Amino acid sequence: MQFKRLIAIAFFFLTLIILIIYAEPAKTKVIADAKFIEPSQKVTQQNTPSKLKQNFQNINFSPEVNLSSPVVGCELQPPANPPSPSLPAKLTSIAITLDRFRKPLPPPESKQNQNPETNNTPSPKSLNYSPREIIALAAASNYGERYLKDLSGNPANLPPIIVLHETVGSANSVINFFQEFHTDEDNQASYHTLIAIDGTIIYFVPPDKRAFGAGNSVFVSSLGKEAIQTNPRYPSSVNNFAYHISLETPQDGMHNGYTHSGYTEAQYQSLAWLVAKTDVPLERITTHKIVDRSGSRIDPRSFNFNLFQKLLSTYPRVKEISIGCS
Repeated sequence: MQFKRLIAIAFFFLTLIILIIYAEPAKTKVIADAKFIEPSQKVTQQNTPSKLKQNFQNINFSPEVNLSSPVVGCELQPPANPPSPSLPAKLTSIAITLDRFRKPLPPPESKQNQNPETNNTPSPKSLNYSPREIIALAAASNYGERYLKDLSGNPANLPPIIVLHETVGSANSVINFFQEFHTDEDNQASYHTLIAIDGTIIYFVPPDKRAFGAGNSVFVSSLGKEAIQTNPRYPSSVNNFAYHISLETPQDGMHNGYTHSGYTEAQYQSLAWLVAKTDVPLERITTHKIVDRSGSRIDPRSFNFNLFQKLLSTYPRVKEISIGCS
């Protein structure tokens, strides 16, 4: 009897060991803001800005979408009963230009627009860095207005935050999706800006407009829980006061695992260069994973926040990109 008991115990532990060895680790599925299916283009380069400038990847976009700039400014309050699907962003007959996304400031000797608290002496490297910039305006269905008040009429013009994402797809597949007019609200998605593998900055949505980057989301700060509801059919989110920046995922990251090889130096340099132009403080820079309420978003994976913060400190903090209604 004792022998049979020992055999049973041994069999139990052997089974347990086999399960531990062969069982796959639990994964949190990466759900991108849209379903991107095009494989990432391989970019052959060294991960330094000087080399990357000589090997820019091929960025494809529809120039026809860029013929009409959206109306400048914000709306007072969202409609209580919006049509379904929601109305597209209001456009003008004016062709869109770079200063719709950022307004270059006067030469460095004029410091009238610089924040004295965050104005660091730039390094020679940061002064010499100049990324390629491309405008690939999103279709009017895929972004909307920012509002001064929420659905209930409460003030909604919160201080801006920056939300960092990753694409889990190639830059070109993201552009194709954002530039396609979607009548289904569940497919309407956008970032304000995308930073490609080679450091190219791609502008989709002007900073005074609301990109659809984080649906069910909240930002927790010293002020409390910050989220604004702008559509009665969807939960409150950070979109009304967020500036969404996404990093193109490296080719070995096209999966739902927790990590990948990480982003290039050019991407970190362009990200620091871009964020420095918003003047958003470090404590209001966050990630999609942190603001997401659903627990399904884990981007940007393998992000080196210490490296980003170090590079950010080498750039002067200015306000070329004015986020929101101010």
